[in-house]
Amino acid sequence: MLACLPVAAIGQLVPDAFQVPTTFKTKTYQLVPLGPAVAELDYKAYMSSVEHIRKTQGGNWPRPELTMADQAKDMSGEKGQWDGRKSFPFAVLTLDGSKELGCFYLRPSAKQGYDVAATMWVIKEEFDRGFENQLFADMKAWMAKAWPFQKVAWVGREIPRDEWRKLPNKVK
Repeated sequence: MLACLPVAAIGQLVPDAFQVPTTFKTKTYQLVPLGPAVAELDYKAYMSSVEHIRKTQGGNWPRPELTMADQAKDMSGEKGQWDGRKSFPFAVLTLDGSKELGCFYLRPSAKQGYDVAATMWVIKEEFDRGFENQLFADMKAWMAKAWPFQKVAWVGREIPRDEWRKLPNKVK
């Protein structure tokens, strides 16, 4: 675990002094920042697994009627969040960068007792072959080694989504 860094500027997830990791690579996949550069790969990935993602994530995203224009707007927003150090979404790509396998997100926790909420999804094909479990193990180790958070909420993994929703919100 990294030493505690000074408190981040208001609205930032990490302090200015923290050098945000922009990549993570294994022998079989890599993470890159989610944004306009991977918009088409991201769109293809989630649209290939709409029902699977909705079922595993417990929500109404992605919607089947989403368009590439919607995607462009979303990716611009994700880049803005990244650039403002407010959240850190990653695309999980094949090593050659030709296909997205899923996404990994670090977002501020709205719940008391947690610094950050970590979530992920993988396309159905990868889920069926067990990749989500490997991604979770890798991300958990990476978070402990490379990120400054003391208490990570692994929503949908270590904390069931229904329980997460019931936890008390942080006081603003």
